[in-house]
Amino acid sequence: MKKYKTPMLMAMACCCLLTACNTTTPEMYFDAALLNTNSITGFAGDGLLRQLESPSLKLKESTTNETVAMKRKEIIDFKIRFANENRDELEQLKETEETKEMLVAAKALNDYISPVYKTEYMQLAKMYDDGASKEDIHLFAMHIHAKYFPGFEKLFDKLTIIGKQYAKQHNIKVTWLD
Repeated sequence: MKKYKTPMLMAMACCCLLTACNTTTPEMYFDAALLNTNSITGFAGDGLLRQLESPSLKLKESTTNETVAMKRKEIIDFKIRFANENRDELEQLKETEETKEMLVAAKALNDYISPVYKTEYMQLAKMYDDGASKEDIHLFAMHIHAKYFPGFEKLFDKLTIIGKQYAKQHNIKVTWLD
């Protein structure tokens, strides 16, 4: 029995050590913190407005080849769901000295956009879906832009600067559109 104790203890120690290690790669941190922002680059600007003006098509229920335009509410619901999933992914990443600034910046950006999607953008989607006038829609969209774009741009730019440094430090190949 004694001759098996030492190898068993060594094996248990190795297992504990391996599970305690952070196996998340720099690319995984980068993807969660920065790459996922690609879906929000049109926030409080023309990009999301274009999506709402010309919604994507989806398959009509109970058919295999007939399509219909998505409701604008569905577009915003998707944005909310994506933001929630991204926030969860960011929360699951272990914060290290090296990743803390990037993760904090990514969470701040996510926390900034989420309530706007749930309130003003949901109201804007309802206006589209209910057939509000183009003028009313335009005025409300301009309100969103004026109120939220400056804060969004500041948080987005900060995260991008941090992300560029992080990518450079870890040799993550990225093509930045400036």
